[in-house]
Amino acid sequence: MTDLDSPPSPSQLHAACLQYLENAKRAGVTHVHWPGGVAALAEIRRARTSAAPKPQSVSLRPRSNPPNLSVAPPPRADANQAPKSSQMVADGTSLTQQMLTLMATEQERTKQESIIALPVIADGEMEVDARQAHFEDVQQIVCQCERCPDLVRNRSRTVFGVGNLKPRVVFFGEAPGADEDRLGEPFVGRAGQLLNKILEASKFKREEVYIMNAVKCRPPNNRTPLDSEIENCRPFFERQLAVLKPEFIVCLGAVAVKAVLRSTQSVGSLRGRFHQAYGARVVVTYHPSYLLRTESAKKYTWEDMKMLMRAMGIPIPGETQGGA
Repeated sequence: MTDLDSPPSPSQLHAACLQYLENAKRAGVTHVHWPGGVAALAEIRRARTSAAPKPQSVSLRPRSNPPNLSVAPPPRADANQAPKSSQMVADGTSLTQQMLTLMATEQERTKQESIIALPVIADGEMEVDARQAHFEDVQQIVCQCERCPDLVRNRSRTVFGVGNLKPRVVFFGEAPGADEDRLGEPFVGRAGQLLNKILEASKFKREEVYIMNAVKCRPPNNRTPLDSEIENCRPFFERQLAVLKPEFIVCLGAVAVKAVLRSTQSVGSLRGRFHQAYGARVVVTYHPSYLLRTESAKKYTWEDMKMLMRAMGIPIPGETQGGA
């Protein structure tokens, strides 16, 4: 017995059935027999069309005998061959419950994506309070996100972003590390301490810029985020950039380049000049973690930051102010 607050539509049931059959096909199943299936679906449809304002407990079993859902195994080439582990017998209730769970998950995903897709004010910038409120809504979705099972199992908390909600510059990193996962704030470990020094040398205060990552959860053992994990987080970081509307984005490392510029080229081949993405001028430079391992690359990052400072009109000591 299952309480249905929002009974499924025929199209939803159809989609769930197709998903089940696809899973069975992948498992090597060739035949599926469910004598009570029609009666079970009819029971759900009756609940959907009921005149009552909210259906009560609805039986997912047919009114006669419980359904006998048998799954026939594929033919065996050898009579002595052991049956495949995909052979199984399930009752109608568990199958229907699996369908309903599938549909509830899809409904929640659709709800989340509809919030992420809310239009940003087109005829003017969002005020700081509106940006804060919107980010709080999106952050709640990020906290509940389970699109990357490997990351969900590993994370202590999600790391959304921090800083000025009306920044000229966004510093865009890779993914949280152990300290970030513990504190829920990006760039607070050793790499974050080096980033703070880079900001200070570039005449920025941390609270003046916005700092975020491509991926919101810590990968296991601090491994590089997978392409699929970057794409799963894309709606989140693209929403952040759409609301923040920065003039400049600083990509810190190859993962940030892949996320923002959709490029697999090396940092070394892309740095030293401006790129365009999300309505901003994009600077590519090395990730602070790389700089901790490779001291010789720090001079290149300093050149990249001076290029940014010139473009922003920030005076560089010992250098005449100019544009870029």
